[in-house]
Amino acid sequence: MNGITDSLAGFARDAAPAGPAAQVLRLSLLDWCAVAFAGRDEPVARALRAQAREEGGAPQAALVGAPVRAPARMAALVNGATSHALDYDDTHFAHIGHPSVAVIPAALAAGELAGASGADVQAAALVGAEASVRVGLWLGRGHYQTGFHQTATAGAFGATLAAARLLGLDHDQTVMALGLASTRASGLKGQFGTMGKPLNAGLAASTGVEAAVWARHGVTSDTRGLEGPQGFGPTHHGAGAAGALDGLGRDWLFEGVHHKFHACCHGLHATLEALAEAPAIDPATVERVEVATHPRWLRVCAIAAPRTGLEAKFSYAMAVAMALTGHDTARPGTFTDALCAEPAVVDLRDRVSVRPDEGLSELQARVTVHLSDGAQHALFHDLDAPQPLGARAARIRAKADTLLGHASADRLWQLIEQDAAPGTLMAELAG
Repeated sequence: MNGITDSLAGFARDAAPAGPAAQVLRLSLLDWCAVAFAGRDEPVARALRAQAREEGGAPQAALVGAPVRAPARMAALVNGATSHALDYDDTHFAHIGHPSVAVIPAALAAGELAGASGADVQAAALVGAEASVRVGLWLGRGHYQTGFHQTATAGAFGATLAAARLLGLDHDQTVMALGLASTRASGLKGQFGTMGKPLNAGLAASTGVEAAVWARHGVTSDTRGLEGPQGFGPTHHGAGAAGALDGLGRDWLFEGVHHKFHACCHGLHATLEALAEAPAIDPATVERVEVATHPRWLRVCAIAAPRTGLEAKFSYAMAVAMALTGHDTARPGTFTDALCAEPAVVDLRDRVSVRPDEGLSELQARVTVHLSDGAQHALFHDLDAPQPLGARAARIRAKADTLLGHASADRLWQLIEQDAAPGTLMAELAG
């Protein structure tokens, strides 16, 4: 049997994306455009654009948020970090990562560099996103629990395959590119709650473009970069999970990606969706709130007393208090330092308790709201409950309207449906 490096290289060149997976990718592309443009004024985005201006270089690809062009690797770095700056992008729970922010910026930058069509960029992005999920599964949960950020690690390999496909690398060159990515991929969970987290997404995207360009210029690497004795998997607590590539090229796991409709860590979303289904609750009547969640989320988003808007995105207590006091968690601008100090919100926040429940999946939450008159609201939500593609599309279109304005969101969606070239699409995001 071929090793995973060889198998992924073959998949990158031969896969023919189509069907529901291709439509989900289009929705993720619209979602990516919306969160990237909305994140353009975040500090990490401004800092990286400033670096791009200082360094200069060949004007190969566009940047989100500025009429500036930069080398493709730099564009991938800037746009990847910018699109993850709000932590509002899609998530795939099979490998606990954010596929689009690592792969789509690499595909767009490589597509501009190669003069590729919009259809080719979308196909390459889907191939790369699927590969990142498969690599994440292959690495296993131990890789994540040890402290590695799958968006950055698995995502770098997906970004590499997307770029390799667009730059026309042959099989051997693609193998070399994966080997080069294996010595470059990095990203730690210890950066969560800082600008280092969105930077991880940019690093993955940039690594993908760089590795593919290096291989195109003849740079060689170990041909078993992922699975060799000193490869990425064995040295990064990867499990080498059997079955991770089953059905590769036939079954598209990317169809199971989850899109965010709250501007915070995805671990909080089942709780927020449960609260949204409750009848109107006067926050003044709330005595306490109990949240039950999968144990793993307590290591990610259980900051009890957040002091900043960024920390609030990783706080069950704060998210519940915000929702019950009428603050719109769908708007990134809601999560502010000032709100973290607002007396009414803090008072309710301190009445929220969170406990682990092994009986819940990572996509489920139980919320019990206890009222001062003794009444209770028992709520439950499962993010993995089947959702028709049309319903998902409607929510993503509405999210894009919120972040971009209806006219801009509609124009971007038309360009995506028309397979517009990457430069045309990026021109809409540069202003």
